[in-house]
Amino acid sequence: MIRPRLALAVVLVSVALAPPAHAITGSRSAPADAVARAVVTVIGPRGVVCTGALIAPTVVLTAGHCITEGTSNRVVDYSAKPPRLIAAQKAATHPQFSRQALQGHRATADVAVIQLAAPVPDKAPAPLATPRIPIAPGAMFTVAGVGATAPGSDAGVGTARAAGLTVTGNPGTLQMRLVDPLTQNRRAGTGACTGDSGAPVFEDRGGSSVIVGVVSWSTGPNNSDGCGGLTGVTPLTLYKDWIVKTARSWGAAL
Repeated sequence: MIRPRLALAVVLVSVALAPPAHAITGSRSAPADAVARAVVTVIGPRGVVCTGALIAPTVVLTAGHCITEGTSNRVVDYSAKPPRLIAAQKAATHPQFSRQALQGHRATADVAVIQLAAPVPDKAPAPLATPRIPIAPGAMFTVAGVGATAPGSDAGVGTARAAGLTVTGNPGTLQMRLVDPLTQNRRAGTGACTGDSGAPVFEDRGGSSVIVGVVSWSTGPNNSDGCGGLTGVTPLTLYKDWIVKTARSWGAAL
């Protein structure tokens, strides 16, 4: 069964601010430096963990279902000892996002942006783009998230890990489904897991990594509950203009 939510409810002090370990189930691969520097840990109410990506020094792109009303989201600054939380000044979810549609396993505008009160030290933004159209089955993308390394576990939350995944099924402008090319959803492989909601999806453009989508959900092998099967992505094809316009309205230069 498709899991429309990958946010992870954890004890904030013991997990979100703990020394980070591995992330992205089935993977121990660190992202390229430019990718790793863009990825951040987003904390919501009650210690819910999501992944986000800096698209400007004080603007984070994440999933719409990770955002709550007001400015209750925070981003972890791991450069501080002990780690500290950077508060949000503003948050905006795409006006066409429907939590009901997502919970019903239907495609929706599952994207949001957060304006931080201050930049995240030792981090740097990544550029936005849209996937090449048409999106071809078998095309390669890289997902980088801070979620759990295994379903049903808090292990690995906090450090960005990457997975190279390929497009499967019938991709379009509303949704892409990614899969580990070695396991093809038949057995457990690499992919997004709990806590990877909002993780940036990168495409290589001439040797540079650009963000072209956001992780929304995952399944276990053979579409079971869990992780390591399919990774569901909301492409930025229809939503990049809104993201840029919103960030610029906050004074960000994109």
